[in-house]
This record gives sequence, structure tokens and C-alpha cells, in this order.
Amino acid sequence: MDSFIISFIAGLVGTAFMDLAEFKLARVGYCSGVNAAYIGRWVHGFLKLRFMSEDIEKNESVRVEVQIGLLFHIIIGGAVALLYPLFIGVMGIGALSEHLVMGILFGLMTTVLPWCILMPGLGWGWFGLKTPFDTESIVAPVLSHVAYGLGIGFTYILYEVIVL
Repeated sequence: MDSFIISFIAGLVGTAFMDLAEFKLARVGYCSGVNAAYIGRWVHGFLKLRFMSEDIEKNESVRVEVQIGLLFHIIIGGAVALLYPLFIGVMGIGALSEHLVMGILFGLMTTVLPWCILMPGLGWGWFGLKTPFDTESIVAPVLSHVAYGLGIGFTYILYEVIVL
């Protein structure tokens, strides 16, 4: 049970790392084009059993789409990290210091989520290659998900140093 709790918390920390990285990356020109409003609009479509959009920008705006998008992003960030204990078990992690490397590898693996689920769901095609505006749809998610993994690894190191 503890591993699930620490994993979820690590996912929340990783999500915060990701958001900070996305903010910083956008300032230097690396942006995927995804924002909380688009995510909220997309998730709101689930209520109508609409999981794919032709073009998320053309979908009707939802009054609380930013809040929906942020909440969904945070919950998914925590939930995806529940797979981290399985990942480190399969990889055979032993040393405390390996959590940063394993976190980065785990974060890189999670890049498949925006490339193959979110961006196609927004109507932007695989890997966001059909975004309607100039973005870095390949590179930006990789960098932000590395930050996500670092947050997870960092949290596990703190947990093991402080609690264990």
C-alpha cells in the first residue's frame, strides 16, 4: 500500500516538475501547443462519448475547461506514476541513486501518452504532426516528460532517505 501512496505523490511532484519545465521551455520556443483549456475541452467531450476531435480549437468552449484540464492533468500524472514500482521491479533497481536514472527512463516512456493518445485526441494526429500552428510537438513532450520522471525519481530518493 505504501508503494502506491508514494508513487501517486511522486506522480504529483513529477507533474509539478513537468509544468515548470513546460513553462520554462515555452519561454525559449519549445512548446507542444497543448494547454489546460484544450485538455479540459477534450475531456469534457468524454461525457458525450467523443474521444477524438477533428480540431479541438473548433470545438465549443466549455465554461470550466481550464479547471477540468488542470484537474485531469494532475490526476493522470499521479495515476501514471502508479506504474513506477512495477517499472523499477522489472528493471531490477537496487541503489538509491538509480532512482534519478530510472525516473528519467520512466518519464521518457510516458512520452507515448501525449504523442499517441492526447495529440490524436485533440485532432493533431500522431505525435502532433498536424498541429494547426508552429510547435515543437516531438521535442517538447520528450523534455517535459524527462522532467516528470526526474520529479518521480527525486521523490523516491527523498522518501527513502527521510522515511526508510
